[in-house]
Amino acid sequence: MGFRTDISERQRRFGDELRRLRNAAGLSAAEIGDLLGMKGPAVSHTEAGRLGLNLERLTLWLDTCGVTDPDYRSGLVAMCQSNGKGWWSEYRPHVVPESLDLAEFEATSTSFGSYQTHLIPGLLQTKAYSEVILGYTERKVEFRGRRQQLITTESAPPFHAVIHEAALHMAYGGPAVMREQLSHLIEMARLPHITIQILPFDCTVYASTDTAFLLMHGPHTRLDTVLLENPHGPTFLGDPEAVATFRRKFDRLKGMALPSLDASTPGPSLTHRDSWGMIQHIRYKLLGR
Repeated sequence: MGFRTDISERQRRFGDELRRLRNAAGLSAAEIGDLLGMKGPAVSHTEAGRLGLNLERLTLWLDTCGVTDPDYRSGLVAMCQSNGKGWWSEYRPHVVPESLDLAEFEATSTSFGSYQTHLIPGLLQTKAYSEVILGYTERKVEFRGRRQQLITTESAPPFHAVIHEAALHMAYGGPAVMREQLSHLIEMARLPHITIQILPFDCTVYASTDTAFLLMHGPHTRLDTVLLENPHGPTFLGDPEAVATFRRKFDRLKGMALPSLDASTPGPSLTHRDSWGMIQHIRYKLLGR
């Protein structure tokens, strides 16, 4: 098997998991290579995502490192055997590799936690809003629309978004586009698996993060992934300690944000301040613009 020239984020993450397991077991690359019938350099290339691993060797690797959790094992097997192809493959010429990696991770995620500061989360954007954000690039907008299908099917995974109030006031595309976008948020929040909360301007507690992120829960907590949105481009995090930090951050954000709309009720609360009362207020203000 030849070296890969283009390493996907899944392949890189799979190699990282193998390396963490080997290190935790106190084995060198040469030692585990001897057990698997691989040379030390081949082990290093596998852990870097440049070489694949067959199922027999993966099984022996996991057994040698004492991995017994069935969900974790099956998750690693799925990562190992995946060919990386899906609906996103046809968009390879039109979007950056990180977008393809994101779509692949989303396809295997069991739930999501999203925090956005100045934008509506991509999976909750209207077509008109996406067009503005993506510079009216048809195939990129279409790609985002295909991603959104993930959370609108009958078997859609839970999606929980915390959106800073600033994102509701950014008039991208003008008042009509934003009114439609805010109305769409309300309708999406009525779906039983979607929760949306607003972090208000007048929150008196520091959120401890100014960076937007997406927390994707995998088939096992050790396979959770964080996507950080940075000015220089998206960054994927899979290190357990880093992911745990963002889990805590998201729990903190949920506690600081306004209550979400109860999907079983017809509209915003009339007795206390909540996220949907704020969205409706901002939406009505846009009617006069």
